[in-house]
Amino acid sequence: MFLATVLNASGEVVSISEQLTSWFFSHGIKVLIILIVTWFISRFVKIFLSRFLRKVVKKSLDLGKKSTIAEEERAKTVVRVIVSVIKVVVWVLAVLIILPEFGVNIAPLLAGLGVIGLALGFGSRTLIQDYISGLFILLEDQFRVGEDIEIAGVHGIVSDFNLRRTAVRDKDSVLHFVSNNQIKKVSNFSRKK
Repeated sequence: MFLATVLNASGEVVSISEQLTSWFFSHGIKVLIILIVTWFISRFVKIFLSRFLRKVVKKSLDLGKKSTIAEEERAKTVVRVIVSVIKVVVWVLAVLIILPEFGVNIAPLLAGLGVIGLALGFGSRTLIQDYISGLFILLEDQFRVGEDIEIAGVHGIVSDFNLRRTAVRDKDSVLHFVSNNQIKKVSNFSRKK
């Protein structure tokens, strides 16, 4: 049987299986533990933290026992956004902790990611503003799908809303798409007293 051999750092001939075994017991177990802990943290965030956040969001949005389906969906959307961001941060940190176990120096990687992040931040500034504005529209309950509003000089019925943009159909049945960061003033005619 042919066994592949290589020279180790001190010049001794060792088999690849010996090297893999050595790596597994010195680094592989750490990687496995990090992945397992990250998976448990991710599950914890998804199950327990989402329940906690749902209660907090409902309380902060003043959703009582008489909450409507739209208000429940609004609360679920806010919770999903927060939980997704936390899970992404947890997994990115896990990858950054694991990379040195494979011999990757993460200092240049972090510096490069910082520069790339800065460039992307400047390039996607309006996109980020859209999402943040959409989140605040959702949190403040400024309008809902089906309501008669005026935003960015467009008066009509909200036909669709997401965190990035709002779709409004005017009286001539023209569908207007307005980026959420362009919404500086909202007039909601459906909520007249």
